[in-house]
Amino acid sequence: METLGNLLPYIYASLMLVSVLMYVVLDGYDLGVGILSFFATEKQRNDMIASIGPFWDANGTWLVLGIGILFIAFPSAYEVVCRALYLPIFVMLIGIILRGISFEFRVKSKLRYRNLWNNMFFAGSLLTTLAQGFMLGSYVLGFQSTVSAWFFALFISVCFVATYSLVGASWLIMKTHGNLQKRAIFWARQSLWWTAINVAAISLVTPWLSERIYDRWFSMPNILWLSVIPLSTFVFFGLSHVTLRSLPRQNDAKCWVPFVSTVGIFILAALGLGYSFFPYVVPGKITILAAASATKSLMFLFIGTLFVFPVLLGYTFLVYKVFHGKSSDLRYD
Repeated sequence: METLGNLLPYIYASLMLVSVLMYVVLDGYDLGVGILSFFATEKQRNDMIASIGPFWDANGTWLVLGIGILFIAFPSAYEVVCRALYLPIFVMLIGIILRGISFEFRVKSKLRYRNLWNNMFFAGSLLTTLAQGFMLGSYVLGFQSTVSAWFFALFISVCFVATYSLVGASWLIMKTHGNLQKRAIFWARQSLWWTAINVAAISLVTPWLSERIYDRWFSMPNILWLSVIPLSTFVFFGLSHVTLRSLPRQNDAKCWVPFVSTVGIFILAALGLGYSFFPYVVPGKITILAAASATKSLMFLFIGTLFVFPVLLGYTFLVYKVFHGKSSDLRYD
């Protein structure tokens, strides 16, 4: 029991990383679809929204879980993060509210107002994405308040739009067909290398700013076995690039490859960031052990986690199992 108590802070940190990764992948694609909807026709927009309709509410649950773990298991880190990211969190919440309202109102509004709610859905998706990119850029730099840190966070915000557009377009390639699928292939091709710039920028800046992180990645023999991460990332980018050049194919062959490749890139990026910042929960400021709640509190919460986490995983699996395959036409009757 004592051993478990010592491991609990690291278990919660791992669960938080998994929750954030699940959110970035799952809600990332429907945010990407929302951004891309601005460039679609009304018929294509309806098909795009139909492709995310059964999933988008459940996808956001992973963000709630990640924030909940941070708040309950690492309260001191939660305070630092919220204080440093108050403004982008506020912007993200505005974006989420706009998305939720417009998603429902576009169904019930009169035709003359439909375009307004379509634009609100795009604006909410864009605001949410920009805010999340800014938060990641700020986190990587340890919440520095310098001008260069702000410019870097803004740059990552713009790159994040392309990153979510890539995963959104890859989702549409799997879920749609015809002209919309061809359009999604074009969007994915345009977004792919901006996503590569995003990943490269974070990967290069992180060790450059921290001697500790530089030593962890580039000392021997670490550099040998850690080279698997950048090499695998390069393979996923190459695989996605080659596949997108050959799509669409007869019988929709390999339409799933760009999405799976993008998910692989996200997983490798999360592993790289997790390794770089360990054992810190706030880079360079607060370690996992220093931020953790009392052991008895963590033990009590762990019992609930043993129920909540599998249920959430099971529910997510069930939703994607039931609604797998190509999406059907959007109907309001």
